[in-house]
Amino acid sequence: MEIKNVGVVGCGIMGAGITQLCAQSGYNVIVAEVNDEVLTKGLKSIDTILGRLVEKERISKQDRDSAMSHIKGTTDMKDFSDCDLVIEAVTEDIDIKKSVFARLDKACPKHAILATNTSVLSVADIASATNRPKQVLGMHFANPVPVMKILEMIVTIATSEETVAIGKNFGESIGKTVVIAKDLPGFISNRISTSFLLNAVRLVQEGIATPEDIDTVFRLGAGHPMGPLQTLDLIGIDTVYRGASALYEELKDPQYAPPPLMKRMVALGWLGRKTGKGFYDYTEANS
Repeated sequence: MEIKNVGVVGCGIMGAGITQLCAQSGYNVIVAEVNDEVLTKGLKSIDTILGRLVEKERISKQDRDSAMSHIKGTTDMKDFSDCDLVIEAVTEDIDIKKSVFARLDKACPKHAILATNTSVLSVADIASATNRPKQVLGMHFANPVPVMKILEMIVTIATSEETVAIGKNFGESIGKTVVIAKDLPGFISNRISTSFLLNAVRLVQEGIATPEDIDTVFRLGAGHPMGPLQTLDLIGIDTVYRGASALYEELKDPQYAPPPLMKRMVALGWLGRKTGKGFYDYTEANS
């Protein structure tokens, strides 16, 4: 099967990045959001990012216009009726994702492959909401999607070999190096990185070091582009909290139990860059 039309559910940070990359790669993309306001915000963010690339002379104005012409926004999943592949990028909540997949199963053509961008949740569990589990797989993109070269593809015990082959070819067509992981908690990246991020939070919680000093160690000492606490603020403290909770729930391994400090920060709405405050204060930068 040749993929021509791609659907994306969600136009937040990840969904917008996936939409932008697919459009720049020549695919026709339909991106859905819950309402016009959120949709307009997401589409505007894509246009802004492409505009910055033009200013930096990384792409031409014609390239930007071409990419935007490949994108259509919608608030109705019925518009996915011609999609060959749909990638879901909504909140990391199993019930929400299963609800989305049940609706996609009805809206999409029988041949369509359905993919989830989940970072830790069971892909098989999500696939169970459909009547096409053999055509469901995980496509876990790294953030920022247009920049990071890796695509972690998660294969369930039900995913067909044909679906895996098509998914791998698609990933490579948008410039990604595709790695295959089994549908087990955390897959590859988050099975390793979650405990790393949580341990950084524990150091702050215990007063062992400041966020600035912890991040400096890993930027200057390990060559990381961002420290673990800067990374948490970028991803969203609530997102990592939910993901870690899901890992702990399934594995019962204490290394994945979110530190109480994270729970308090989520309760206060200190979620990182998106709310203006996390381990760092972004209010001046956003003003």
